[in-house]
Amino acid sequence: MSDDLILKVTSWETVGRVAVIRLNRPHRNNAWTGRMHHEYRALIERAETDPDIRCIVVTGEGRSFCVGADSDALAGHADRGGYDPGLPAELPMPGYGVRDDYDDDFVFHYGLRTPVIASINGPCAGVGFVLACYADLRFAAKGARLATANARLGLPAEFGLSWVLPRLVGVTRAAELLMTGRKFRAEEAEGWGLFNEVIEPDQLMAHVMEVARGLAENVGPKAVATTKYQLYRDADRSVGPAVSDAQRFMRETMAGPEFAEGVKAFREGVPPDFPNAAVEPAGPGSNMGDTPG
Repeated sequence: MSDDLILKVTSWETVGRVAVIRLNRPHRNNAWTGRMHHEYRALIERAETDPDIRCIVVTGEGRSFCVGADSDALAGHADRGGYDPGLPAELPMPGYGVRDDYDDDFVFHYGLRTPVIASINGPCAGVGFVLACYADLRFAAKGARLATANARLGLPAEFGLSWVLPRLVGVTRAAELLMTGRKFRAEEAEGWGLFNEVIEPDQLMAHVMEVARGLAENVGPKAVATTKYQLYRDADRSVGPAVSDAQRFMRETMAGPEFAEGVKAFREGVPPDFPNAAVEPAGPGSNMGDTPG
């Protein structure tokens, strides 16, 4: 990412080894625009290419997470009779190059080495809901209202939501949410598998940051990156190849410094001091490419 990018609709800060990205159009409830799409991908790329960053938290500025596409932009699409994303010809491509089917909007999250936590602080709909679904962990504030929104706009499921949402909440529930577009509160979804936890609004960010710090400080970064790769790759594979890969990764990892530090800290009863994992463009390790079987 270019360091001279001027952030107009997002913000960035680091807290220790955690990067916090905020969608920052509070006057429009953080409605999504082409500019926000570009800045968000650039900030994800900034975090992904910094070996000191071990977790990313995404949240919204103000009272909303993201209410979906900006209504003015939607009106423009309707007037033109087609979709114009309003994006530059070249976009940052974080997470690209791990698998061909990850090289697209939002699904690129599955190719990142760095875990992403969505902290859903308020209303979350449309593309904001998509973004939350592609995060690795999701925490929501009690009272937050959510919706898929596409059907109410006369649109089909967007950005692969028809693939990811059934894997989170089941086909029957996903069909209801995608076809009706109805709004629901975070508390209603507590038992669906959509959220890790639903938390009081004034405690949400503190809790999310505690989880993020745990991911950044208490576990091996390469172990997390490899586990993340396994989770999404193995979702559509039979169990045999998953076991075979797991055994291979285990053998390779046990010969490295991360495992040695973990064992040392465990035996001495002290916090581990894991070394930074190498940042590689094609995933969490050079051995991660798709292999036969």
